[in-house]
Amino acid sequence: MGDFRGARFRNIVATLEAQHGRVDPDHLETLEAAMRANLNRRLATDLTPIVGATEALAALTDYPMGVVSNGPENKVSTSLNTVGLTEVFGNRIFSGYTANCWKPDPCLYLHAASIMGFAAEDCIAIDDAIVGVHAALAAGMTVIHLNRFPDAEETPEGAIMITSMFQLPTVISSIQRQHQGALRVSHA
Repeated sequence: MGDFRGARFRNIVATLEAQHGRVDPDHLETLEAAMRANLNRRLATDLTPIVGATEALAALTDYPMGVVSNGPENKVSTSLNTVGLTEVFGNRIFSGYTANCWKPDPCLYLHAASIMGFAAEDCIAIDDAIVGVHAALAAGMTVIHLNRFPDAEETPEGAIMITSMFQLPTVISSIQRQHQGALRVSHA
């Protein structure tokens, strides 16, 4: 889970093939289609929000928000719909499959920031996967790592670690105060 959470499916397959041998491409295509269909069925019925996510996002409604995911748009849309968060993000879903670039490359975060009309340095990225944390750091964003496995996963240097979504509004408020203080100092 630590090695592959948040990673692009084809990158996972390439890593596993390098370790265990090649898979017939036709067989792989059939397996991927079946896996994605099963995943979409399960997302539509079994998915629950991360504890505290609904409350944290409700507290942050004054901030423009988007979803930046290595997953296909239909997976993200299904997930948001199942957990009741579609309204929070609207059409601000940025998929690696749509942008044709995937985390850990910073291009997906840069694409999302650009489409939303922001410079990367003015964005805060919240990611629970190491590939996403690295991508957002490389994009030049302020990064919050939701580290749900702090005993097994190290937060990369430069990212702010939280272990619960309940912490998110306070951390964002603190970042905003620091940013405003820096703006006052730089204009003095």
